[in-house]
Amino acid sequence: MRSLLAWCLTIYYLGLIINVMRNILFTVLLWSSVGVYAQEVRLTVKAGAYPRTNTLVSYKADQVLPAGKAWKLEEVTGGKKAAVPVQMDDAGVLTWVLRGTTASGEQRAYRLYAGKVAAHGRMHAEVSSAGISLKQNQQPILNYNTATVEPPAATDTVYRRSGFIHPLWAPNGVVLTTIYPKSGHAHHMGIWSPWTHTRFEGRVTDFWNVQKKEGKVFYAGTESVTDGDIWCGFRVKQEQVAYPAPGKSEVAIQETYSVRAYEATANGTRRLWDVRNDFSSPADSGITLLQYRYGGGFALRTTPYFTSKTSQVLTSEGNTRKDADSTRARWVMITGTAPEGEAGLLIMNAPDNFDSPQPLRVWPENMDGGELMLNYSPTKMKTWQLVHGNVYTLKYRVMVYSGRLTTAEAEAAWRDYAFPPEVVVSGH
Repeated sequence: MRSLLAWCLTIYYLGLIINVMRNILFTVLLWSSVGVYAQEVRLTVKAGAYPRTNTLVSYKADQVLPAGKAWKLEEVTGGKKAAVPVQMDDAGVLTWVLRGTTASGEQRAYRLYAGKVAAHGRMHAEVSSAGISLKQNQQPILNYNTATVEPPAATDTVYRRSGFIHPLWAPNGVVLTTIYPKSGHAHHMGIWSPWTHTRFEGRVTDFWNVQKKEGKVFYAGTESVTDGDIWCGFRVKQEQVAYPAPGKSEVAIQETYSVRAYEATANGTRRLWDVRNDFSSPADSGITLLQYRYGGGFALRTTPYFTSKTSQVLTSEGNTRKDADSTRARWVMITGTAPEGEAGLLIMNAPDNFDSPQPLRVWPENMDGGELMLNYSPTKMKTWQLVHGNVYTLKYRVMVYSGRLTTAEAEAAWRDYAFPPEVVVSGH
């Protein structure tokens, strides 16, 4: 009798063990199909509340894909598959374009799988002794200047500068920026972002107006450059250096400045690029970015062809160059006419930026013969204390375009930036 009971208990426990092992095996197989060891993943992109047109899609895939493999993407529509260019960055984020128009509430299906990727090499980041040039095929997008650029003859050498973007091109070849403008304000350098009114080590310090010899921004080294089929870009170091006394200098702010330029869409007439600045103060006392009417953020001096008579400014709130100064805006659009044609740029402010939507500094129409300086100024309304040991971030997206951009297009571009499509793992 005892032997029979022991035999029954053995069978019972053996059954439990088999059931547990079966569940473990099922879990492993399920995880391997969509987890870190996946060889194929099905993704669903949900348009959400807004219609989408040629929208950038990003998905952090390093938790569901093994490292060290090349990945291919296909869109699956009605049983048919179409290859889609995709690019992964060093943080494991995949990026591709949701091509065409997708209505609000709709979703699209993709298959992501391991495979050899055909290198088209459309987007290039070319390094030279002068700087880093971003291109699509041979079409120039923008230059970042790593070398020190000398000012024009007979101009004070205090204006020597590195660490700025110029030229920036529209898709039709219009140069949208200028440096050392002949009409005045020689310290304006294309696209740049020095802070104007700060308190550092007990002194009020200006990194914008370099003629005051209190501070200046410098390029301080390249961390990476990237080519690809979707985007190209770079990540560099910059330093905002203070001059506390004659013959002395001290780094007040260290910056990691990153730029990505994406392939042109809408028959080559629209191009997006992103800029991100991660910055901190190496000084134990940090630095205080004092409230002031301009400085930091995203500063732009446009081509001299864009004057009050040949260009227009419009913000998300409906303000123009006449009344946009000191107003807040989710986006600001500048359109003008140059010898190569009509073109412009749309500058979008990230919703999670400091004091977003940030206020604008927009020159009045009578400045420098009607030429334009515009600045997203994070500290225009309030002071910002940077504490030693903390890292702070500012982000902006820019669309450069040929011809004109409608208000509806501008609003759609900002919604794509602020509320991007959702990507979910949908099966295997």
